[in-house]
Amino acid sequence: MVSSNASALGVIFANTYDNLVPELVAERTMASIPFGGRYRMIDFVLSNMANSGIDNVSVIVRKNYHSLMDHLGAGREWDLTRKRGGLNIVPPFAERSVKMYSGRVDALASILSWISAQKEKYVVLSDACIAMNFDFNKLIEEHVKSGADVTMVYNRAEIPEGARNDNYTVQIKDGRVTELLSNDYRPGVQNLAMNIYIIERDSLIQLVRDASVRGLVYFERDILARNLSLLNVHAYEYTGYAARISDMKSYFDENMRLLEGDNVEALFDPANPIYTKIRDDNPSRYLTGSKVKNSLLADGCVIEGTVENSVLFRGCQVKKGAVVRNCVLMQDTVVEAGSSVEYVVTDKNVHITADKKLSGTESFPVFVAKNHTV
Repeated sequence: MVSSNASALGVIFANTYDNLVPELVAERTMASIPFGGRYRMIDFVLSNMANSGIDNVSVIVRKNYHSLMDHLGAGREWDLTRKRGGLNIVPPFAERSVKMYSGRVDALASILSWISAQKEKYVVLSDACIAMNFDFNKLIEEHVKSGADVTMVYNRAEIPEGARNDNYTVQIKDGRVTELLSNDYRPGVQNLAMNIYIIERDSLIQLVRDASVRGLVYFERDILARNLSLLNVHAYEYTGYAARISDMKSYFDENMRLLEGDNVEALFDPANPIYTKIRDDNPSRYLTGSKVKNSLLADGCVIEGTVENSVLFRGCQVKKGAVVRNCVLMQDTVVEAGSSVEYVVTDKNVHITADKKLSGTESFPVFVAKNHTV
């Protein structure tokens, strides 16, 4: 556990990498994208922080954050409703002279006075584009043990196709980062940054102030990469299961990977549960004549037809004679009688009318936007 002299506060960037999935963030942030049947992407990093005793968390948002605010509320589900600390949602300043931030330096500069007023010794920075079950206590312990100025988390993976123009890879020698590369083009498995960092609060304040005065914007490129000879940046390898959302195809693929039992067990470890907003609903119902095979269904679904190799979110309905194969159907999607959908991703409240056939491919799933009727 985190000791009193090595406590940490959390900062989550909700809008980072919105540009990678424009279809899914038209009315929401990357952090509030639904994932895995009943969760949002932010649930994973926020639950990991809560399970590690980090109970002072700020979520910095830039735009389209109403969905995220509705989901998080006061943080009760994550036990972050506190008199001191707890969960804070920080929108951009509503002043004409202040532009919305474009990078982590801008974002951190906007809450620098809040960071300065806190008591914790360390700050944990994280995006919300990766679903994983991560122990931040181990990261903090490793950071303290190494004596580093900054510790960054990486995993060994190939660069996702959707992130070819938006990634960071690291070269490591004796545990220290010697090179931080932006938009690495090399094929094969790399040391791929996971956009999770821990740094002393006082050091972060100084670095952000200096960078902000010079008009710098990006934490990795403008602060870390430029100062690797001056800063001791330590690398911490994460070897567990990770679902990284980098484009529409990866969103589909990562949901489908949850149909494998080993992946579900790795992501939803009972010892470190993932919390989410509660929706009071009935258990899923499978009516006479329904057929369900190798699928993940959340609560509230009503199945009369056939569902195979699919992920259905809360409240989905598959009417009699309808066939759903290899699909990801978000909350309250309705597939009417006689319709057939295959390799389709629907947003919330989509209505597939009777006797329709909608088909994509494994390499190019069809997407239906929120509240649309087909």
